[in-house]
Amino acid sequence: MKFYRDIYLRHPTKSDAEQLYAAHQAKRGFPGMFGSIDCTHWEWANCPNAWRGQFTRGDHGVPTVILEAVVSHDLWFWHALFSILGSNNDLNVLQASPLFNNILQGKAPDMSYIVDGNEYKYEYCLGDGIYPEYAIIVKAYSFPADEKRNLFKLAQKSAQKDVERAFGVLK
Repeated sequence: MKFYRDIYLRHPTKSDAEQLYAAHQAKRGFPGMFGSIDCTHWEWANCPNAWRGQFTRGDHGVPTVILEAVVSHDLWFWHALFSILGSNNDLNVLQASPLFNNILQGKAPDMSYIVDGNEYKYEYCLGDGIYPEYAIIVKAYSFPADEKRNLFKLAQKSAQKDVERAFGVLK
């Protein structure tokens, strides 16, 4: 475990964030994007019998844990959190997640970027419609009103596939 800590088991550095910004800008056209956020249910085959009820939802029928992840275009997991005891949906996991702690505690590096003449201080993640209205999570338009917004929605959905593809690789 110690062998991997400096490369894989760490917070991203300012240099990492700059490289992610550049890659997402070049590949997807999204300045300031850190990656895509999503959750997936992972079957827990060896769940202790005493805990089965807390980790089983009716729509899955088997005990699961939820993996919350932020993944970049190259399938690099920049954040991963398995759900806490009793958390059985994406929102519960997000509420318990340390993902935004550095920003909330003022420890995140200032990684300013400009979009349409507006300066933003921190990165953002692309998320789907289930996530709450947080400034750091950009969701697609539910009902795009014009062609420009429709193109944005299509580009965002394409970028959101990065995290879904990463979950597919894991499973």
